Amino acid sequence: MRAAAVRLFLPTVIALSFAAQAAGALLPSVPLLVASTAVGLAADLALHRWQRGMATTLGKLHATVTVRQAVRDLLLVTGLIRIEDQDYETKYMALACGLLIFYALHFASQALAIVVRRSRTLPILTRNIDASPLRLSPAPPALLMRRSGQRLLVFGLPATAGLLVAAIADSGWAAAAGIGLSAVLALAAIAVLAARLRSSRKPVTSEEALEWFESWLAEYQPTVGMYFSGGTSSAYQANMWLEPLARLEGRPLIVLRERFMMRKIASTDIPIVCLPKVADVMRLEQSTLKMLIHPSNSGKTSQVLRIPTIKHAFVNHGESDKLSSCNPYAKAYDEVWVAGPAARERYALASVGVDDKDIVEIGRPQLDVIKPYAGAPTGSYTTVLYAPTWEGWDGNPGNTSVIEAGENIVRSLLADPGVRLLYKPHPLTGSVEPRAGAANLRIQEMIRAAVATRAAEHANERPAASAAAELERRTAELDRLTTSSFRDSADDAERMLLQAVPETGRAAAVAAATAAWETAYWDSFPAWEHLIVTDARPNVYACFNVADLLISDVSSVISDYLASGKPYAVTNTSGLPERDFRTTFPTVRAGAVLTPDASGMPALLESVRNPENDPYAAARTELKEHLLGPSDPPSVVRFNDASRALCAKAEEHRAGMAVRALMAIPSQRDAESPGQRGAETPGQRDAESPADNEHVKG
Repeated sequence: MRAAAVRLFLPTVIALSFAAQAAGALLPSVPLLVASTAVGLAADLALHRWQRGMATTLGKLHATVTVRQAVRDLLLVTGLIRIEDQDYETKYMALACGLLIFYALHFASQALAIVVRRSRTLPILTRNIDASPLRLSPAPPALLMRRSGQRLLVFGLPATAGLLVAAIADSGWAAAAGIGLSAVLALAAIAVLAARLRSSRKPVTSEEALEWFESWLAEYQPTVGMYFSGGTSSAYQANMWLEPLARLEGRPLIVLRERFMMRKIASTDIPIVCLPKVADVMRLEQSTLKMLIHPSNSGKTSQVLRIPTIKHAFVNHGESDKLSSCNPYAKAYDEVWVAGPAARERYALASVGVDDKDIVEIGRPQLDVIKPYAGAPTGSYTTVLYAPTWEGWDGNPGNTSVIEAGENIVRSLLADPGVRLLYKPHPLTGSVEPRAGAANLRIQEMIRAAVATRAAEHANERPAASAAAELERRTAELDRLTTSSFRDSADDAERMLLQAVPETGRAAAVAAATAAWETAYWDSFPAWEHLIVTDARPNVYACFNVADLLISDVSSVISDYLASGKPYAVTNTSGLPERDFRTTFPTVRAGAVLTPDASGMPALLESVRNPENDPYAAARTELKEHLLGPSDPPSVVRFNDASRALCAKAEEHRAGMAVRALMAIPSQRDAESPGQRGAETPGQRDAESPADNEHVKG
């Protein structure tokens, strides 16, 4: 309720200012007219600065910024006419005409901004590629290009100020000067934008950009790649495959479909291209690209699957016992790459049309960063990672523990003085079910309150100030290596210009900087402090390495955590009895099961602190191999072997296509009728080789 009131505050102020301005114009009342105009204009500027979404909503109600500003100016003119004792309609008619000229210039600049923006919108976006041949340049100021409403308010300030001075000082010249200055500003914007339309300052045309892309493909000659399409919160699915892809043999390439996704993909040295149109994706058919991995299914995935020269492997973004891990869509791919035997069995039981011969076990190559189990906790605190998954699309209450059990789990953990809690909710928590989002917020408030209480008890037990300084230094270094700085006005074309080929050795430098940052991050907090981890850093694997125990739901987090061999627990909110729960979800069989009331928490913590009381130690070792496959050869090697084998299949398929194409040429000619041959143009006959001409004559 409070949030809604905050969102509606500025629109309410604007509406009331119009009512007051109308009253000030009709009474007339100079103080009321001046005050209401100033308040309304300030509220409108604030709206476009801090609540652009609300400004868009007002636009949908036809209360656009242009309408608001025009009404504001016309009320001022009306007030000026009413304030005068004599008939000055002629004088103020000239002011009204001046305002109309200003608005006309504003609309002209907006039209030019659209034309310039379209000229800078290329059919392809790139990253980590030298795109200088595309004649890219920095974007014009955002005030001229994207913020038309804010531009109108800012450029209209002199006109509004002049009208206010005229109302106070009875000076028509002040109003005329203000309107004239506003018109000059609009003319200057037109001049700046028009200059960008000169051929020397425009990027290449769309067709030229695509020709350049094809020539780049021919020069770079990619062999392996990743295809990804998704929503704003799904980039993590692709990001987890960046390092394994970079380690593959051959020349890797990342293919995206949404323009915004270019900014969501994490730091990598792999060349990235974004092809929003399906017709442009088809240009990959003529490239050297042999294989694409797919971390997720999307509506646009079917488009790239139409390319016959490329083989496709579904790698998923995680494996669990959920039905989503054996989606029937997987049968559309040439191969399905899974972690271990458990996934193979899962597809067989699901009977969704995926042949066993098309399933390849590769392990999970991104898990090599996870440290193995080293025994019971050695410090004063047991670090527990609570990483629940999200609610999913199907409304199944067993998907996430956040709603029914999350607060009980956290309350029980916070009640143990020897526990340090790390809470890392799924990025999509609350995106479908509002109750999950509300529970997530309540859990975070509980943790903050517990931190405040512990801080009072351990006021003298904090790291030295140098630890925070070290984290700040490491963060700056990592940001320098992994992020690009852009002006607020930068558009996609400017980002392409700046995100060219990375420096040699950057990938190794990023890996070293990431490791140093993680060490500095954990060292910057006292051992007793609970943490809420919602940022991209540290990632879930870094949290695995400092945790002594994981509590999660039936999700891929469990499978990945098993790489460590550490104890874990799964929350049962499905309504199934524990025996049925373990039977239905095999990943549960080597861990403890928590009920929604979290009554088993004390016994669970006791088994972690005293491994001799852990009944699942042997089962975890067996389940790890069942889920993730053998440790030898390493997953990185198996991933590369699978890639090499699929590339070989692509080469074999291309060779077969070439043979069939050669065999089809004479048969097509033999099938032509004499009438069809007679319909050939002289130019077509001349283009044939002498041997072909002899064949036709014969």
